[in-house]
Amino acid sequence: MKRMKEETYIILSEKKWNTQLVERLKEKYPELNWLHLSKREDFTFENLNNLGVTKIFIPHWSYIIPENIYSNFECIVFHMTDLPYGRGGSPLQNLIVRGHKKTKISALRVVKELDAGAIYLKKDLDLSGTAEQIYFRANNVIEKMIEQIVQENLKPKEQEGEVVTFKRRTPEMSNLKEVKTLEQVYDMIRMLDAEGYPHAFIETDFIKIEFVDAQPEGEKVTAKAIITVKEKK
Repeated sequence: MKRMKEETYIILSEKKWNTQLVERLKEKYPELNWLHLSKREDFTFENLNNLGVTKIFIPHWSYIIPENIYSNFECIVFHMTDLPYGRGGSPLQNLIVRGHKKTKISALRVVKELDAGAIYLKKDLDLSGTAEQIYFRANNVIEKMIEQIVQENLKPKEQEGEVVTFKRRTPEMSNLKEVKTLEQVYDMIRMLDAEGYPHAFIETDFIKIEFVDAQPEGEKVTAKAIITVKEKK
């Protein structure tokens, strides 16, 4: 379906891995106007209205979408669970601690209730590797989902099934002191191994040791340690 250049699509994300997504969409569909917004101060009703936005795609955003935006623009967020299972915060980490090896990415319309909007489509996602590797993998899946939504002008359908809600994880929950198995150690480290996330750690009264680059090796897990001195209170 041929579309006019004045159709403007926003990709809203503060994460580096979504920059490549925008560039690839520009190359594939030069007849469309693709814009990337990554700063909260740019994501305002006035700015969007001036840009003449057609749809807003939200691969990764840590802030609440204001009502005057989702009520006036078609906002489509991508959530890393098979909704309505897994509404709420920290979906990747909550999936991994529950033992999930695979999931689905749900593309849904933003409404007032968190992650409760109607679904455009879902696609499979593998949960192996570090959090950053998973996010890059998800980026490729989301790209195809955006293409399908635009090309087929998909209309969303209301969610069906039992609602299961996840709670957003806090930095304190990254502490390894309660972990009991090597599999849990590996999962805890890898699921937090991405830019902007509080790494898995252990600490004493004087130092904090954070872990990245975990690898399971038989009866042990190896990882890179980052050791810092704690600030005196």
